[in-house]
Amino acid sequence: LAEKQMDNPTFRSDTVLSDVHLHCPSKSHLMVRLNAVGQPVFLSCFKLLWSTEDLASGKHVREITPGREQQCRSGDELCDKDSSNIKKGELNSEGVEALLDDDGDLEVVRRPQSASDLQAEDLLRDIVCPVILMKGKEDAFEDEERECTCSDVVKIEHTMATPLEDVGKQVWRAAFLLADYILFKRDTFRCCSVLELGGGTGITSVIMGTVAKRVYCTDVGEDLLTMCEQNVALNKHLMEPGGGEIKVKELNWLKDEFCTDPEAPYSWSEEEIADLLDHCSVIMAADVFYDDDLTDALFRTLYRITHNLRNSCTVYLALEKRLNFTLRHMDITCEAYTHFRNTLNDLENLQDGKMKYTVEPIKLDFCQFLVYERIEQL
Repeated sequence: LAEKQMDNPTFRSDTVLSDVHLHCPSKSHLMVRLNAVGQPVFLSCFKLLWSTEDLASGKHVREITPGREQQCRSGDELCDKDSSNIKKGELNSEGVEALLDDDGDLEVVRRPQSASDLQAEDLLRDIVCPVILMKGKEDAFEDEERECTCSDVVKIEHTMATPLEDVGKQVWRAAFLLADYILFKRDTFRCCSVLELGGGTGITSVIMGTVAKRVYCTDVGEDLLTMCEQNVALNKHLMEPGGGEIKVKELNWLKDEFCTDPEAPYSWSEEEIADLLDHCSVIMAADVFYDDDLTDALFRTLYRITHNLRNSCTVYLALEKRLNFTLRHMDITCEAYTHFRNTLNDLENLQDGKMKYTVEPIKLDFCQFLVYERIEQL
């Protein structure tokens, strides 16, 4: 939908779709229910390349380079079917430049008219659409269930295409990236007390719950938090070996205090707030930087919470630098990312005599444990 004003032309989209599901177009997504606002909720299985038994025994998987994916049966073996699918979806090493034509315009790759067109073979992509199966028709999932055991699959309920205000109900690539890092550096997070800001479906908190002592997974909105709590319950068996605990709580970045109303769902008790402030040593957030006002609110919340922590804390932020063509700049820009970096620099340069923040980038050369496109913009 295009909207034009005299001096400020803008483009608006009714719905947003996560690229995570675009990468697995032929996967069946079981529609399990409608949520409180009438959106269809799907159940997807995301296979770990390394099972929880492997994690406990200390086995290792092959290191991979950013931009490539692997799906392994037992840690080292690459599945032929998945490697074939991945090959079709790879980005070349030129990154952003590959998206532009000779004049600097965005180049849109069209679907080949014929599958037999050998020149366009590498550009083939299946039609992306969910297979909606109603209850009583789960037989389509039997083969998939046989291939994977409960210990190497994360089951997540989520929506597919949502309005911008409901994007937390989808699964995003930066959540997988942060989950990879948690699994790769699991000894760093073992027995920690962790706070996740903007947890969404809860997939990153679930992964953190396999190694941490306690995770407070927070977001806002009863419908979203109910979905998140359901996902924690679906994956409880993954956390049992390590004794991890996940608590789903409301945390509104636009408010200065924790919600302590005992009548409100997902509110905090005074004991839980005290536990968080006394023991939290890790804060994490994945793919929450897409709106400037929310970015500002998150950094205010981050400052307020870290200011009140008893111990020093490490904050892990994962995001995708999204490229957009804007008429205002007549160029491809990353406005949300630019605002994030500016705000992050302000935090690092803050001098209030009480807090000091140090910012360090993390190289993306660590192992990949989930199947997704680790693109250069992550």
